[in-house]
Amino acid sequence: MGTPSPKYTAEFNQKAVELYRKSGTTYAEVARGLGCDPGSLSDWARKAAADAAPDGNPFQMAEDLRRLKRENERLRRENEILLKASAFFASRQL
Repeated sequence: MGTPSPKYTAEFNQKAVELYRKSGTTYAEVARGLGCDPGSLSDWARKAAADAAPDGNPFQMAEDLRRLKRENERLRRENEILLKASAFFASRQL
């Protein structure tokens, strides 16, 4: 059996991701310097990017939400029209 993988603290993971982002090098180079696995560093960086809160203006976010809701409603109406048209043409005999 292999050796169990080491457990790193959340602080270590955060510092490793910060070091990777600031260094501008590859995961492998940073991981080699820290003594951890490059795949683990990659996973930590991906998770940190996903967990990052959007740095947006709340008013801009509200406007985007309104715009997306309007677009969603328009697309629903178009889809309904297309469904009715396809049912009409499918029922007609050629």
